[in-house]
Amino acid sequence: MENLSIDSIWKKCLIGDRKAQYHLYQLFSKKMYVVCLRYANDSLEAEDILQIGFVKVFTKSHLFSDHGSLEGWIRKIMVNTAIEIQRKNKISYVETLESDHIQETPSHTHSDHLHYKDLLSLVHQLPLGYRTVFNLYAIEGYAHKEIAEMLNISEGNSKSQLSRARQWLQTRLLKIEALTL
Repeated sequence: MENLSIDSIWKKCLIGDRKAQYHLYQLFSKKMYVVCLRYANDSLEAEDILQIGFVKVFTKSHLFSDHGSLEGWIRKIMVNTAIEIQRKNKISYVETLESDHIQETPSHTHSDHLHYKDLLSLVHQLPLGYRTVFNLYAIEGYAHKEIAEMLNISEGNSKSQLSRARQWLQTRLLKIEALTL
């Protein structure tokens, strides 16, 4: 395909054009993989989420309204697919402080600031319940009410999980800071 606009590619996707679907996948798969990876336990699970998510994008393409961005709509499908997979795997979103698995993250910094990859690694080490709520709230921008509905938990539980995630991250950051001094 030549340099077509996203709108023209999307219009072709709506009529089932496989080349256009492939092109759309190429345009958004790297960004969406990063989104999937934030919710997955490993890269293979992230790839599964990505594939299932794109199947939904193409089978539910008629549900997209032009009121928002296509990328935002695709992102939302990826997040919802990740949560759906966690639900199928009977993941609990209620974490206790006892499930605090510690894995030291070596920092390759030469200053007081952590690199982006170090921070991502720390976020990925969060217990799954903490990580899911943290990602939905801090990164995706959902409100606690929305998160509670998505995860079938109470709004208070969402707030509690976020607070514990922040506490968990702060503790790890302080340990890393102490190691680099």
